[in-house]
Amino acid sequence: MSNSSIDGIGRVAIVVGSKSDIPIIEKCTTVLDQLGVSWQLKVLSAHRTPFETQQFAVSADENYDVIIAAAGKAAHLPGVIASYTLLPVIGLPIKSSALGGLDSLLSMVQMPKGVPVATVGINEAENAALLACHILSLKYEALRETLKEYRRNMAEDVLRG
Repeated sequence: MSNSSIDGIGRVAIVVGSKSDIPIIEKCTTVLDQLGVSWQLKVLSAHRTPFETQQFAVSADENYDVIIAAAGKAAHLPGVIASYTLLPVIGLPIKSSALGGLDSLLSMVQMPKGVPVATVGINEAENAALLACHILSLKYEALRETLKEYRRNMAEDVLRG
């Protein structure tokens, strides 16, 4: 998987805790590419690369507008990143074999007061991308129009059956 859409609208960092999360993330990057949003992928671990994760998060606002952080099992990655930046952080819980992703989900949604992480459903990479785009659309009017068209097309697909 390459870092794509360098010339697109906005700047989304996608951070995964492990390379094994990339197949789920491909659903996210497909949506970002479809909507013309720039993204960059990084593999960092809250536990195995804590220094590098901290350095990324501390300087993230210089390079990005929104962060999507995907992790499984203990899933501390989104919370650790959110503790170092004021950028919006979207947690994407990854389904693990042990508890089916519930452990990841709860690790993200049960953040302490003052360090929020917006969290989507387990393996819901498309929704993570769309939420990032909704946030970006506050700044980029063209993206807001693209999202309106995306919604119209979605509605038409449903109505066609």
